[in-house]
Amino acid sequence: MGILNFIKGELLEIIEWTDDSRDTLSYRFPDEDKAIKRGAQLIVRESQVVQFVYVGEFADTFGPGKHTLNTENIPILTKLKSWKFGFESPFKADVYYVVTRTFTGNKWGTQNPVMMRDSDLGIVRARAFGTYDFKIVDPKLFLKEVAGTDNHFRLDEFADVMRSRIVSVFSEALAQAKVPVLDVATRYSELGGALLPVINPVTRSKYGLEITSFVVENVSVPPEVEQAIDKRSSMSAIGNLNDYVRYQMGEGIAKGGGAASAPAELAMGFAVAQQIVQSQPSLIQPQPPPLPGGPASAPGALDLLSPADAARLLGVSEADVLTSIAAGDLKAKKIGAAYRITRAALDEFLK
Repeated sequence: MGILNFIKGELLEIIEWTDDSRDTLSYRFPDEDKAIKRGAQLIVRESQVVQFVYVGEFADTFGPGKHTLNTENIPILTKLKSWKFGFESPFKADVYYVVTRTFTGNKWGTQNPVMMRDSDLGIVRARAFGTYDFKIVDPKLFLKEVAGTDNHFRLDEFADVMRSRIVSVFSEALAQAKVPVLDVATRYSELGGALLPVINPVTRSKYGLEITSFVVENVSVPPEVEQAIDKRSSMSAIGNLNDYVRYQMGEGIAKGGGAASAPAELAMGFAVAQQIVQSQPSLIQPQPPPLPGGPASAPGALDLLSPADAARLLGVSEADVLTSIAAGDLKAKKIGAAYRITRAALDEFLK
């Protein structure tokens, strides 16, 4: 695992560790219960930080370089040991090497759906997964909150410890960013970068880590929500229902449907028109009450609509209404030289 140099006897003269594993985050130097002599050499390589721990308390921290251990460069340990006039005798302390390089390609994901408040869908359950890169920026906090007293803390242990924490941070960040679930799929590439300013303050303050890259590869919702989204997209694609029905009827006539298919097409137009009338009842005036003492079919008791009036109410052409009358689908009376449609006949047709 590493290069360990000890002096012959009971004192440590050189403290050094080289990492060839590529998956080590922290490593406690194996002192074999030997004491550190005054003037011992501490060697810290690039991408390493050394943290001294004395009787469970954090002492001095050393960055890359070659350090001679004496009173001047271990002030915290000197204070903890109560060396008022410098130390001459050997001492014991735990020496942790912490790797500060960037660890890339770490996977994250939600094992269970995460409850989210969405501006479009309300409360929705979503699953998400992706990758992230990180590095250790606060060795003391990292050792305290993540690695603990583990002699050799590796990436696989880190993944087990941090998986749920990263998901929790992601969920909180997404909630703060207020990005609608419907927009997430079109913004995967920019979403991770947008979340970093929200994620990093939390990971630094809680775990001593900085997330250098956060990639969202997928966010999915339950099947029933997907179906609702698909239906909503279809309705948006259709646009104006009235125009859509007219277009469909025009297409049918152009393809040779002619008068034979007009009743079916007209029925579709009437069905849409019925929805419009139901949503806007003011389009049809209230039916006047029967005349006092007279039968319900007395003149004036029912509205009489011309084909043009019926066509305007139903959103179709007058020719289509006349075609439906000729086919017998819509009942009408011929009064004089023109047809008249009673409101009862129109209501019956719309059922």
